[in-house]
Amino acid sequence: MSEQPARPEPIPLTLLTGFLGAGKTTLLNRLLKDPALADTVVLVNEFGEIGLDHLFVEGMEDGMILLASGCLCCTIRDDLIVTLEDLLRRFDNGRIAPFRRLVIETTGLADPAPILNVLINHPYLAMRFKLDGVVTLVDAVNGMATLDAHPEALRQVVAADRLVLTKTDIATDAEAVATLRKRLGELNPGIEILATDAPAKAIVGAGLYDIAERPDDLRRWLAAEALDGHDHHHDHGDAHGHHHGSHNHHHHDVNRHDASIRAFTLTAEAPIREATFDLFWTLLRSTHGAKLLRLKGLVALAEHPEGPLLVHAVQQILHPPVLLPAWPDADRRSRLVLIVKDLEEETVAQLWSAFLGRPAPAQAHHHHHA
Repeated sequence: MSEQPARPEPIPLTLLTGFLGAGKTTLLNRLLKDPALADTVVLVNEFGEIGLDHLFVEGMEDGMILLASGCLCCTIRDDLIVTLEDLLRRFDNGRIAPFRRLVIETTGLADPAPILNVLINHPYLAMRFKLDGVVTLVDAVNGMATLDAHPEALRQVVAADRLVLTKTDIATDAEAVATLRKRLGELNPGIEILATDAPAKAIVGAGLYDIAERPDDLRRWLAAEALDGHDHHHDHGDAHGHHHGSHNHHHHDVNRHDASIRAFTLTAEAPIREATFDLFWTLLRSTHGAKLLRLKGLVALAEHPEGPLLVHAVQQILHPPVLLPAWPDADRRSRLVLIVKDLEEETVAQLWSAFLGRPAPAQAHHHHHA
């Protein structure tokens, strides 16, 4: 073992995404001055899109800018993979100062999934970087309209590990902002919605590796309790059955656009063999892949009673699962939270039951006409 050269520690990587005009430039400028983000490299599509002028120091060199804070800013040239490999080569050869974190800023309404796919499934890049969370910026003024107009915006919200709500200072309609927050929470149960001025430490470091080390955050991340608390939503297949009170005049808007997206939990009392879970995931992905927006959960493995397997997938891309050394609390059941689009909860529940070798859920029989 000792003869091999030590494999370098993977570099944490944060994906910063969000609607056009949501204020990513402003946020990046602020984050890059935060001491917590010293020694960070930021990858941007175009320098022109980011007004970093006041942070310039040593000018440009081959698509790179060194910033006063010690951060390095690069443009994504032809291809993300080529740019990342080039960056690592410079890092390994000592041609750039070692960096401790990478932030990739994606333009406008880019779907984060293809980038995640590269980072998780590229054999070399997956070894050198560890995905440290997707941060999506939502503009408090235009957020509702953007979500209504662009299905990609919904995907960005569902893919997020943290949401940052920007422009709340100029959003005059407090009730509209409250409705937007509620909608974001329904699209991505358990999500933390941060203010624009949140410290860098709160915004970055939201990935699976961090959660694995902070059991108290695990339950909030899983959000299973929040979903189970929604009394009867699966009876009539409408996750928005519990809108009442002052938001009635917004009710139809939210339903019309988001009713096809629903979140639900699957549980299992008895531990599951790892191979069984792998098969379930593979079949779920191959049958309903396009409709899966997110899966996260704790799986009780028959082979590993001490602690659960922490699983997380965005769309069809499964992060490498993390085996936890211990259970976070007394609840030892497998709990999976799924966020799906145009897919019935019963369809997935039947598949899950079939894999667990238990009878199909009782409520399934009156859905056979669907």
